[in-house]
Amino acid sequence: MKHLLNLLAAVALLVWGTYLVRTGILRVFGGNLRQVLARSIDTRPAAAMAGLGVTALVQSSTATALIVSSFVGQGLVALPTALAVMLGADVGTSLMTVVFSFDLSWLSPLFIFVGVVLFITRQATPLGRFGRVLIGLGLMLLALRLVSESTAIMVKSPAVQALLLTLSSDILLEITVGAVLAVIAYSSLAIVLLTATLAASGAIPLDVALGLTLGANLGSGLLGVLATAKSSVEVRQVPIGNLVFKIVGVIMAAPFAAFWIRTLKPYLPEPATVVVLYHLVFNVLIALIFLAFTHIVARWVEQWLPKPDRNMVAGRPHHLDPSALATPSLAISNAAREALHQADIVETMLLGMLRVIKDNDLRLAEELRRMDDTVDQLYSAIKYYLTKISREALGEEESKRWTDIISFTINMEQIGDIIERVLLDIEDKKIKKGRNFSDAGMAEICELHARLVDNLRLGMSVFLNGSVRDAQKLLEEKARFRDLERAYAGTHLTRLTENTVQSIETSSLHLDLISDLKRINSHICSIAYPILDSAGALSPTRFRQVLPEEPSRAL
Repeated sequence: MKHLLNLLAAVALLVWGTYLVRTGILRVFGGNLRQVLARSIDTRPAAAMAGLGVTALVQSSTATALIVSSFVGQGLVALPTALAVMLGADVGTSLMTVVFSFDLSWLSPLFIFVGVVLFITRQATPLGRFGRVLIGLGLMLLALRLVSESTAIMVKSPAVQALLLTLSSDILLEITVGAVLAVIAYSSLAIVLLTATLAASGAIPLDVALGLTLGANLGSGLLGVLATAKSSVEVRQVPIGNLVFKIVGVIMAAPFAAFWIRTLKPYLPEPATVVVLYHLVFNVLIALIFLAFTHIVARWVEQWLPKPDRNMVAGRPHHLDPSALATPSLAISNAAREALHQADIVETMLLGMLRVIKDNDLRLAEELRRMDDTVDQLYSAIKYYLTKISREALGEEESKRWTDIISFTINMEQIGDIIERVLLDIEDKKIKKGRNFSDAGMAEICELHARLVDNLRLGMSVFLNGSVRDAQKLLEEKARFRDLERAYAGTHLTRLTENTVQSIETSSLHLDLISDLKRINSHICSIAYPILDSAGALSPTRFRQVLPEEPSRAL
């Protein structure tokens, strides 16, 4: 029982080490990895090479699948190209399996010691996060040594030998067991390494090890499908296409497992070497065979999972993909895109508000007020999504972006509430009472509204690009808008002294309206503050400093 617990603990340590390496790499290079993939997938061969390189770093084809799937969901990458990336990703994982199959246990103490020192002393820096990667590598190497030692003892037990012999009778059973283990461990890399170690110690026959390896490959394809099960159709298409490659590849390779053993065993006496090379050759051949047919598989997948009609604004897909939460940089990007979706709806409400004022359109006013419910729902969904992202997993820049998104969505939600109240006032005080603004008053409202729309679009650009120059321009617009609002309030009071009938009837509504427009503009301009603060371009105080020679005024 003790030796079984030791083996299970070693397997758990192997899985945990793989997780530390994968998440650590994503935290250090997450944004750069996404850029590499985005820039390197012009052709299918280039896409495959990009997938190979990224996955060799991340050590998880599932993580690569989530990143590429998000590109397809955003419309940035065509499905055939994304499938080519996944073929390369599987080769990248198998290459790392070959590397870890060598006896590198002597590096384990060094990696763990250096990693812990870096992680503790520089935890909030990229160097500290790299220390996390070193800890994971050290734990993986240590776990492989512990697995080897534990199985060497357990294999001598008659009961264990009898149990393992049951696997040698059915390759379908071996494939099934390998797939289930890969799904449970959330890593085909860990299961193939475990299988190679068990084969090297004599715990399982070589033919059983190859069957488990095929199953681990199938399990990695299932992992991507399960991880994106609740995502949009476009996101789910990539893992399903990759699973098709896996299924066809396993069907083609399974009958030739015995041939592989007969051919290579005389030249490769180490069973572990046979296993990892089998894993590598399997994925290389699948990539070479299917790279020319990704467009055909993509067409099949699109027929199985057709994209829904998304012509209406309310039918636009949401980007809060739960499967991306394991990749903080990707989850932050998804939240930012959803925040822009929320801003698009606010812009629609703002544009429609002027039409209601001009045309007295009650039906449009009701539609716009219903849209505020959508804005509120998006705010709640984005906020909840962001709270599920581990703040400890975020780097400094990602933490700032997290805060920026929260601030942006709060401002959009409050703008939506203000527009809803304005529409209610227009209905009650203008449309239902049959009143109209004077020509001069309407011209002032149109001028303020036009500036407001321009500022909102500029604010969305600032949020998206983080341009300090645009943020400064947006902040300057706040002062201009405030001065314009005061000037128009003064001209309105002048019209009242001239006893203009329309101005008298709508005086309260007019003043409330331009005040509400100023409040909306203040929320828009608030988008600039985090950008300027991060760049050190924000003045510590907005109060005018009194010059020494300027005499103070007694109150």
